[in-house]
Amino acid sequence: MQPGSICTIQNDSSISQGVCEELPGPLLALPNPIKGLLEYVLVIQPANDIYNKVAIEKENFHLQYMQKKQAPKSSTILVAGFLAKESMEETLIRWIQRICSLQKSFTVTLNNYSGFPPHTIYLRVQDHEPFRKLAQQLKIINEYIQSNGCPEVSLVTKPYLSIAKQLPEKVYEKAMLDYSQRLFFETFKAGELVLLRKSDDINSCKLVNVFRMLPNEDNVVNQ
Repeated sequence: MQPGSICTIQNDSSISQGVCEELPGPLLALPNPIKGLLEYVLVIQPANDIYNKVAIEKENFHLQYMQKKQAPKSSTILVAGFLAKESMEETLIRWIQRICSLQKSFTVTLNNYSGFPPHTIYLRVQDHEPFRKLAQQLKIINEYIQSNGCPEVSLVTKPYLSIAKQLPEKVYEKAMLDYSQRLFFETFKAGELVLLRKSDDINSCKLVNVFRMLPNEDNVVNQ
């Protein structure tokens, strides 16, 4: 497969059967549902070994603080979220493919824990600059989406990987005292973007496409 080409995956259980990332805040604030529009998210998934480590962190959190044996399966970093008509999907795929064909892969470092009071605990992404550059390139799809009467695309320039969301405030405060003292450090290569579409079940999503970025020989980290 050539860099930047599209890879359609029908049954990747680690992504397509997981829980979709939420749309960014500005889109969540819109009336829901908006007639005729579907929810899409564009994400980066860590390398398999790190994905599994994050999944274990999530499970441990939910066992300790939520008394739940099963944590949300998704362990992805949100890059963009948007609402669009299904008829726009093929054109959006072509645009994202074109962007990725010019985008070099980059290193992502997950470095310790932080939180969004009073509800979310997450793993910090150390370097935001590659995400800012990617967001700049993705602005072109915003022009197409808005020209079709859809809301503005929400692009993420301060990325993170969530461990737990929508926590009761008391649980958040207790857990944050613990997690602020914990250490976590992993590095992986972000070499592809994954486009997901929310299904009728609000807690699941369908994998639409995987877009390969250009290889970057300077990135010698976990595959």
